[in-house]
Amino acid sequence: MEKKIGFIGLGNMGIEMARNLIAAGYHLQVYNRTAGKADELDQAAITKCKTPAETAHGVPAVITMLSDDDAVKEATVGSDGILNTLPKGGIHISMSTLSPGISNYLAEQHRSAGSIYLTSPVFGRPEAAAAKRLWICVSGDVEAKVSVKPILECLGQGIMDFGEEAGNANVVKIIGNSMIFASVEMMAEAFRLAEDHGLNRSDVANFFGSTLFNAPVYQNYGKLIAERKYEPVKFKTVLGRKDLGLARDLAKEKETPMPTIDVAYNRLHSAVEKGWGDRDCVEAFDRGVSEDKG
Repeated sequence: MEKKIGFIGLGNMGIEMARNLIAAGYHLQVYNRTAGKADELDQAAITKCKTPAETAHGVPAVITMLSDDDAVKEATVGSDGILNTLPKGGIHISMSTLSPGISNYLAEQHRSAGSIYLTSPVFGRPEAAAAKRLWICVSGDVEAKVSVKPILECLGQGIMDFGEEAGNANVVKIIGNSMIFASVEMMAEAFRLAEDHGLNRSDVANFFGSTLFNAPVYQNYGKLIAERKYEPVKFKTVLGRKDLGLARDLAKEKETPMPTIDVAYNRLHSAVEKGWGDRDCVEAFDRGVSEDKG
């Protein structure tokens, strides 16, 4: 695949992903709503664009890493969207956390335009993105997956295929995030209980993270919670609430009871209503538990 591609969305995740693509030799046509964000990239390796349409012009693939359904929809089918310029056979690699419904809709819009929509959400916080340690889920056109594999391999440590239905990978991503947030709520509660009994929070977190719960979620989030390390903000509470809202929508659609997810959602919803929406979700869970304690 040609070494020039489009990239839309230079947030905490996107900026690190863009850096890795540049390091791998790609020239990026970039667009970000806050244009100055592109100044953090190697200027010789990028072309700054004024619209998503300009970003997709003349490239075989364009990546979107945006906040929600509405942002990706507007960047794709809006008046200045990707579909206006992406070449026939071009591939839109959608790496955001979205509803399966919007992905299925956008996949159909791309088919009508002669291009391809590939769902590719990722697991990992910005530090994992910087280290090329993301886990990438894909679903969609079989040949497109083969074509973009070299791009995705520059961004993550593994790629998992979940079939041809565009929305499948979104379902996996939403389920995974709901499991992560449920675990964070559990750790916030447990470490508060340990502290109330005179134990060192970090000692407890390190013990469980290296024994019974020897996994990245418990090690990484456990350390952040135990140390009350809330800054720099890597994943905003308002976005966490959005993701858990997607999980609740999926559960409602299939009438699947998920009370644990309701607890985590309510925790983040309460935090947003308290004005913590732009704070890291780790702080929302941990402070929320402490406030319940009084």
